Amino acid sequence: MARRFAATDLHGCLHTFRYLVEHELRLRPTDTLYLLGDYVNKGPDSCGVLDYLMQLQGLGYQVQCLRGNHEKELLDTIHGTPNANHMWKLEAERDMVLASFGVAQATDIPAHYVAWMQALPLELELPDFVLVHAGYNFALPPAEMRHDAHSILYTKHFVFDPSRLGGKRLLHGHVPTPVADIKVSVAAKAGAIGLDAGGVYRHNPELRHLAALNLDSWELHLVENLEELYPIAKR
Repeated sequence: MARRFAATDLHGCLHTFRYLVEHELRLRPTDTLYLLGDYVNKGPDSCGVLDYLMQLQGLGYQVQCLRGNHEKELLDTIHGTPNANHMWKLEAERDMVLASFGVAQATDIPAHYVAWMQALPLELELPDFVLVHAGYNFALPPAEMRHDAHSILYTKHFVFDPSRLGGKRLLHGHVPTPVADIKVSVAAKAGAIGLDAGGVYRHNPELRHLAALNLDSWELHLVENLEELYPIAKR
């Protein structure tokens, strides 16, 4: 029987994500894995995460990926687009990202990675869920809400209105959320569920997990950060 999973905010944590896919979920080609963005930056191997995602897709696995704000910001950096949201908060983050691609500056990142990120959609709509990276501004008129890219990629606070999504639940990432709080939302089958368990923040015991939700059984799968030590500020 085919299964559906959703996860988010991988942030260069290749070993943790591989363990989630291969050992925790035991993903099969008949399953579908939805990923809600932020594959790059903050963690140790941004390039490795993109390589692994492309490899899975190339092998016929149903891995559908959304764009996150960190993909947008990396693309903005590559293209020299003025951007108020600085890509790297720490020099160590920049160094890890560039080193993972084997380049000295973002403009040298190979074109196939750039093309892959540029092709990522902002949202996915399933029969029972709508998936985005961050959320929506439900205060906007309905016609504008689904096209407001800034809110879809960056919003951190919203008042969920299921009528705006045809009664469907919303899954998103972007805001690191303690594992205990995610468990409560999943147990309640809440209308809007944030799945970012702050996997990259290895210093934070209430975070530092990748979370994947089975969209049919509502089982929540959790994998603690398995990366070798890397520099990152405590959130």
